[in-house]
Amino acid sequence: MIRSPAPAPTRPDTLLRQAALPALLLVTIVVTVVVPQFFPADGGPTGLDTFLEAHIHSSLDGRRWLYSMLVAPSNNSIIIPVQLIAAAWFAYRRQWWSAGFMIIGPEFAILVNSFALKPFWDRQLHHYLAYPSGHTVQLIAVVTALALVSESVRARVTVVVVMVVLLPAVLVGMVGLGYHHPTDVIGGTAAAVALVTAAYLPFRAVVLSRTQ
Repeated sequence: MIRSPAPAPTRPDTLLRQAALPALLLVTIVVTVVVPQFFPADGGPTGLDTFLEAHIHSSLDGRRWLYSMLVAPSNNSIIIPVQLIAAAWFAYRRQWWSAGFMIIGPEFAILVNSFALKPFWDRQLHHYLAYPSGHTVQLIAVVTALALVSESVRARVTVVVVMVVLLPAVLVGMVGLGYHHPTDVIGGTAAAVALVTAAYLPFRAVVLSRTQ
């Protein structure tokens, strides 16, 4: 009797990532919601904000060029080309779903943040709504999308490491230039990861259903 070949096992890293995504989504939602609970009634700095801002300004004030350099990765002139290059790379490899998500995922996060989260929390800074930080959401949304759609474990780890290195630098730059409080950046990071992950879960389900 000829036996049919056994189905190929699912890669352990894929199983781990599938199990981790709902947990990641839950944690980042909780962080996004909990951080504003510590805002003063007027939306001003929290104790953590005051502590970090004092240390940043005492250490680096007088070096505005450094602040500008640190915040640069979150600028449209850098992050949008990175997003488009990543989408083009996946399209070149005919990974059309991944290419599409590199555009749709981050844009979904940016729109929800701009038109829902910012007005809901209504934290005023200067003349704009500061929480969650829009620049942070854009940066982290692109990085998160790239990590989620990358097939290589090495690529995903590299992307996450780059994000971990860049985020503190961007935080220092934004605080130094007076763009945001640190908690705006923390909340922006959590919101971006939550929104992109929330968009990716149904995306992944559709892709799996099409490939089975």
